[in-house]
Amino acid sequence: MLSNKPDYYALLGILRDATPEEIKRAYFDAAQKLHPDKNVAPGETEIFLGVQQAYEVLSNPKRRSLYDATLPPELETNSAVKYELIFSRPNLVRLAEPQLVYGLLEVGSREGADKIPAPPLNVCLVLDRSTSMHGDKLDMVKSAAVQLIRSLRPQDVFSVVAFSDTAEVIIPAAINWETNKREALIQFMQSSGSTELYQGLDAGLQEVRRSLNPSRVNHIILLTDGHTYGDEQACLELAEGAARQNIGITGLGVGAEWNDIFLDALASRTGGSSAYISKPKDIQRILVDKFNALISTFADDVILEYREQENVKINYAFRLQPEGGTVEVEDPIHLGPVSRELPLIVLLEFVIDPAALEQASIMLLDGALKISVAALPAPIAPIRLRVMREVHETPSSDPPPTKILTALSRLTLYRMQERARVAADGGEYSSASRHLQNLATHLLSQGENSLAKSVLLEADSLERMHAWTASGNKDIKYNTRALLLSGPKEQAR
Repeated sequence: MLSNKPDYYALLGILRDATPEEIKRAYFDAAQKLHPDKNVAPGETEIFLGVQQAYEVLSNPKRRSLYDATLPPELETNSAVKYELIFSRPNLVRLAEPQLVYGLLEVGSREGADKIPAPPLNVCLVLDRSTSMHGDKLDMVKSAAVQLIRSLRPQDVFSVVAFSDTAEVIIPAAINWETNKREALIQFMQSSGSTELYQGLDAGLQEVRRSLNPSRVNHIILLTDGHTYGDEQACLELAEGAARQNIGITGLGVGAEWNDIFLDALASRTGGSSAYISKPKDIQRILVDKFNALISTFADDVILEYREQENVKINYAFRLQPEGGTVEVEDPIHLGPVSRELPLIVLLEFVIDPAALEQASIMLLDGALKISVAALPAPIAPIRLRVMREVHETPSSDPPPTKILTALSRLTLYRMQERARVAADGGEYSSASRHLQNLATHLLSQGENSLAKSVLLEADSLERMHAWTASGNKDIKYNTRALLLSGPKEQAR
């Protein structure tokens, strides 16, 4: 029966209209993961043979055509994950000005995901040990690294790189190293030199690549307290290469001196995020929390591949959970991980040019979600996303979905501080101050009195001194980002 035939497209993790180049790339990716020389898990050899057969059929145009004729209609569901994509409006309006449309994408695991074993880790800590880390900062980093070592599972690969103006592999990537030996190597770390982030990132990537395996969560946790100078573009290129190999990057910044814009961009290239550690005493908690989040990963990255539509642009993307943060908008878009506890939720902002509205309907989005679940031996089929919207003369009377309104409400505070920062960077300090005053008003209405007070102090500093305080912009940015997960406080009765 047709229902018993193998789905070669699903085996390779591609759509049915995949190009020959996409078929070839998918085969090589699957072969790397499933080759018997690297994997001896039960059932993986059979899956590898199936992947080989799928490639032999789909890479041959004549055999592919004959095979396609036997397939049932393409299903919209996926056996491992579920998704929902809703939009703020059911239709567009024919106007002579650009329009904004919002899409809310939610991707989560299906029921039964808790029965899938948690994937092993391949994690490298890349630690800044420049002179500015001397004292409490480095002591707390050492304590945190020791705690992580003690929490490793037998199957986890772990490595540590320390950097300043040079990089040193403190603990090479390996499984089941002696705990005492690892801890002693951590304790011998000393601070010296200046901050050259490229050195540490490059060495960290080399360690992860030594044990690179699609069946693991491959990740770098980078911790720094300072600016890097002159090597930013080279670092971003390293991150782009890491993304192509499904290696994630998390950036942790300590204190007020590091460049949060750069660290955000670096991490988001891979679907990762940055975090702000204002006090050395918080280093251990935040580092351990991140490590535990990696252990609870269900899908280590969700990638949106899409074809750009004429006069339609994805203008902005923000991940609301599991880790709040801006998402780099480029094709493909690395949206981020799916946790076992929390689905991935991303808000997309589309800008529609008036020229597109001359048609009766337009394609808002034509693409696919590709999802990497490390614990599953075989690739999972991509999810096709193809969204059309009719163009009407008058707006719809239907209100936006509640989920969209809630997401926009949660994001409003964060975007207010973004506007203040852009204005201040452009020398428009009075405008920046007004944005912050508006933000403080909204924070007070939500019961965030302490943060509102801090925001008003920054507004005064920008108005009078034409400068942020030492940590002001980071405090506001990361505290408003944290509100995305916690939501507004209950008002006192």
